[in-house]
Amino acid sequence: MDIGRLRVLREFADRGSVTSAARALHCTPSAVSQQLRALAAEVGLVLTEPAGRGIRLTDAGHALVAGADDVLAALGRAEAELDTYRSSPRGRVRVAIFPSAGLMLLPGLLHRFDAVAGLDVEVRDVDMTPPEVPALAADFDIVVTHRDESAEPFGSSRLSTVPLLREPLDVALPPGHRLATRERVELAELAEERWIGVDVGFPVDDVLRSIAARTGIRPRVVYRINDFQIIGALVAAGHGIALLPRYTVWQDSLLRRPLAGIRAARHIEAVFRIGADSRPAVATVLRTMVEESDALTK
Repeated sequence: MDIGRLRVLREFADRGSVTSAARALHCTPSAVSQQLRALAAEVGLVLTEPAGRGIRLTDAGHALVAGADDVLAALGRAEAELDTYRSSPRGRVRVAIFPSAGLMLLPGLLHRFDAVAGLDVEVRDVDMTPPEVPALAADFDIVVTHRDESAEPFGSSRLSTVPLLREPLDVALPPGHRLATRERVELAELAEERWIGVDVGFPVDDVLRSIAARTGIRPRVVYRINDFQIIGALVAAGHGIALLPRYTVWQDSLLRRPLAGIRAARHIEAVFRIGADSRPAVATVLRTMVEESDALTK
């Protein structure tokens, strides 16, 4: 049944005449009469009957008014509940985050989320490539993703992006490496090294490929593993060298050196459907992500 017509029926029942109901609804008496007739046709029952110079409710009309009261009261409660979501950070926010960003950001983020009353953040780690981000944004309120510094930012007519941080990538060397005394290393000096990389299509591999394109020196990748902790353990054991994100992976047994003359980094960003941040809960989570990212890089 049409909610608007139920409102007209209730006003008529409360005020006793078509004219009074029209005055309360800011419309004409003929409009009220039309809505009452349309509602009667919709339910297939006679809802009003002549009474003197006016009309009154039939028994079916009274029964429907009682039901309308329940429906409109429930609708009012729902609207009041939605108003609280519009004005305060309440409700569930679904977040997808790639694993190494989860390792870096989630411990602090979860403490911050817990401090916001009524906020329920559901987090899932997703090992994502950049082309997969738009589809993930359809399933999650916020997607924390990463891209090569030379790649175009995420964004389209349907997606918005909030930058979180730029994370430099360093060369990880095993203890005792021949370049251990250098403050920075040249890529040319690593041309004959065995590299441990991530799968093709992931941003750190994109960085390695873009470096190769700019320098003409193509690293020899012998293993591809997506878990940076495993990569770090293999480098420390002398099985190769790798590009590792500066803030994410900390292992005392690794030597970390910047590449000389090359800006190597990945950008970590929060991507979401345009307009999603109009929800206070989503806006709060985004703001908290920025705060935690800033704290990590200070």
